[in-house]
Amino acid sequence: MAEETQRKLAAILSIDVVGYSRLMGADEVGTIAVLRNHRGELVDPAIADHGGRIVKSMGDGLLVEFPSVVNATKCAIEIQEAMAARNAGGPEAGRMIFRIGINLGDIVIDGDDILGDGVNVAARLQEISEPGGIAVSRRVFEDIRDRLDTQFVDAGEQTLKNIARPVQIWRWTPGAAKAPASPNDTFSVPQGPSIAVLPFDNMSGDPEQEYFSDGITEDIITALSKFRWFFVSARNSTFSYKGQAIDVKQIGRDLGVRYVLEGSVRKAGNRVRVTAQLIESETGNHIWAERYDRDLVDIFDLQDDIQQAIVSTVEPELSLAEHQRATRTGAENLTTWDLCHQAMWHLNQRTREDTEKSERLFQQAIAADPNLAMAHAGYSWLLYDLSYLGFVDDPTATLKKSLALAEAAVKLDERLPLAHVQWGRSLTWHGDTERAIEAQRHGLELNPNFALGYQALATSLFADGQHDLSLETSVQAIRLSPRDPLRWATETIRGLNFMELGDMDAAETAFATAARVGGHIFWTKIFLANLRTEQGRLAEAQDQIADVLALQPELTVTTVLARWPIAPPKLRRQLTANLGQANLPP
Repeated sequence: MAEETQRKLAAILSIDVVGYSRLMGADEVGTIAVLRNHRGELVDPAIADHGGRIVKSMGDGLLVEFPSVVNATKCAIEIQEAMAARNAGGPEAGRMIFRIGINLGDIVIDGDDILGDGVNVAARLQEISEPGGIAVSRRVFEDIRDRLDTQFVDAGEQTLKNIARPVQIWRWTPGAAKAPASPNDTFSVPQGPSIAVLPFDNMSGDPEQEYFSDGITEDIITALSKFRWFFVSARNSTFSYKGQAIDVKQIGRDLGVRYVLEGSVRKAGNRVRVTAQLIESETGNHIWAERYDRDLVDIFDLQDDIQQAIVSTVEPELSLAEHQRATRTGAENLTTWDLCHQAMWHLNQRTREDTEKSERLFQQAIAADPNLAMAHAGYSWLLYDLSYLGFVDDPTATLKKSLALAEAAVKLDERLPLAHVQWGRSLTWHGDTERAIEAQRHGLELNPNFALGYQALATSLFADGQHDLSLETSVQAIRLSPRDPLRWATETIRGLNFMELGDMDAAETAFATAARVGGHIFWTKIFLANLRTEQGRLAEAQDQIADVLALQPELTVTTVLARWPIAPPKLRRQLTANLGQANLPP
């Protein structure tokens, strides 16, 4: 007589490490050691404390059985909150993040193992959980909703891989406290700019590609969230619209956002096409749209590439849209955020008139909100620029004030990348390149997509004599933002690095590009004149200096050296000799 199959109802928890293969590829021994440490100090004790039994360990993952669904959920929340605390403050590259799925279902007992649909659903829930979050089935939620002092967000019915029927999903993320608003609730648009990233549509007709389109969406949300100057709607909220007909205006009202980013993913063979468009929710007007065609070689590299391409374009487009919106609004109705972004826009024009407007706007913003870190960091950036552009009478005092404002910005908001990057710029001009590089790298850890951060770091590395690394960093700045208003500065630093390394042809190309994109900036002509003189093309150098003196008639060799204190000895000698030959007064 065949042995009767043993079954029981149990809570099943599935947990694994996000991006484990990538972590192992980067540092196999270190990753194993870190995971072992987290398990020994946190995960395994938490499971034991809540009455769980580890059924099996699968490299980076665990399958755990609990007699109580409440205990299983408490255990999951404890682990995720503790991991968030462990990861806080550490370098992003060294963080380990878990995904957890929990299901309540019938299981088949096979010795020490457990099998069945209940186990499979838990594993699929774990796969679609947010990094650092928890996904549970409807049965789990109904059992815990009145028993736990935390909130889960309804993510709707979803089709899970190899699961016959759709499953109603509920999600938890760190810091969840209040119940989400109902679909009929609407929110006022925040004072500052705000955006919702809708799930990118999978146009391939292949359910297996759903994870890819969702992954791109999640990556874009995460990357945009690192820009502190605008609000990004949470993934849980935007993914509730997955698979629905989109009414952008209604979504703007539902989520209280000013802009919506939507897109699609289509895969054919080894080619992937991703489209994206940025829309103003109130009017439905399209602000920007782009298409990205890529070869599919490594799925994770492809996701990173597309995410970076979209985010690095959306951020400046959003900034431009905010400037235009504030212009339509009228000066009397500008908020502190509006004042800051109007100020940044005028700053990027690099003319005397625009910098004067920028300074007035930053001063208004700080007067209206003395604790707004962005206003302090932006004003510091402006004063730094004023000193080398020659728009102030006392560059030394201006740079001192710029440094003080940058330090204040860092203290006001430790998580603002712009504050750390600008502090590094000011430190560089004061000769403290070691602390400058450290500050700017910290800013880039906070936001790896911050193009201006790479441009500033390239300058500090040049001043520190790290010319090869400065060139690598400048390439990243250009790749992230090829149309950036500071492209002229990036190309100038590239040219200076090439000159220091003896590659005059590459230097000429970089300086020529700098002069083309920043024609009204006299520095591009100064360094091009220096190069032309080095090449023996004195007449061309003199033409460049004639253009410089038309822009700044009072400029001399002495003032050039005073405004560019980071020039290494070799460059200072060249500037002293060559600019004089090119007819710049001593």
